[in-house]
Amino acid sequence: MSAVVAVTARRRAPAARPPRHVPVAHLVRGGLVEGVHHGSVVVLDADGKVEFHAGDARAAFYPRSALKPVQAAGMVRAGLPLEGRLLALAAASHSGEEQHIAGARRILADAGLTEADLRNTADLPYDFAVREKWLRRRLGPSRLAQNCSGKHAAMLMTARLRGWSQDDYLDPGHPLQLALAETVEDLTGDGVARVTADGCGAPLFSVSLLGLTRAAARIASAAPGTAERRVADALREHPEMASGTGRDVARLMRAVPGLLAKDGFEGVQIAALPDGRAVGVKIADGGDRARMPVTAAALVRCGVDRDLLDEFARTPVYGGAAVVGSLHAAGALA
Repeated sequence: MSAVVAVTARRRAPAARPPRHVPVAHLVRGGLVEGVHHGSVVVLDADGKVEFHAGDARAAFYPRSALKPVQAAGMVRAGLPLEGRLLALAAASHSGEEQHIAGARRILADAGLTEADLRNTADLPYDFAVREKWLRRRLGPSRLAQNCSGKHAAMLMTARLRGWSQDDYLDPGHPLQLALAETVEDLTGDGVARVTADGCGAPLFSVSLLGLTRAAARIASAAPGTAERRVADALREHPEMASGTGRDVARLMRAVPGLLAKDGFEGVQIAALPDGRAVGVKIADGGDRARMPVTAAALVRCGVDRDLLDEFARTPVYGGAAVVGSLHAAGALA
């Protein structure tokens, strides 16, 4: 861990303090506010300047899986040869569908490896319907079914191609993780204040919400031929490989031409357009239900046509079979 800190010490790290979040979403039932989600939002214009912000975009936080496109770009910089569907899977929080499991198995096979080489946590498929089918087949937790298996398979392939050890590829001091930390620093413009383990066991680097959004913008607007552009093209062309059939992030990318989007646990979302406009969202309580309505409102601030975002802007609240309210963006975003 000290090795990672040494690599990232060249840039100033965001302050490791409690973030100052503000109300960003209301759940309204029958005309009364029944629930409030706090959080932070940042919107960047095409020049990388802050067009809008609410809450605290500068405190250190963990981006969770929203950092995966940055990590994928770091692996491509280090020599990862994947393209298209398999590169999208390397940046995925996938649903555990057969296409995802087959893709992760293919990456491993091309590197001369197997599922036994993976060091991510074993889990059931992430998507509820896929998980139910999995359980009906009497299958248990699997490293391939776990939503980060594409990233781990790509990490192993990168390490194998570079001649680095594979058994300890998740050690923060491993050459692979040092290279990824350097890419995180480069694309976010932030130093890393803290390093911990993500839910899948991989090293997780803290940055600011502003830095994460800046990285999303740089990947989405990258020049042809760059590692970042390869990742952006893969995600935009294959959003279902990076998430899953019917997932809200895949639908959002299909709805908004050219949009690159990635979600993360604990209410994190990034979205960026090819001209560099970008948004970053963090829901303070980690509530996933507020993530997409707040992101849709931020994208409107970013200049995206409101009509394209209509299905994402409000989540109906039901009383019996009738709609009696909605969950939607609030505060300065409204």
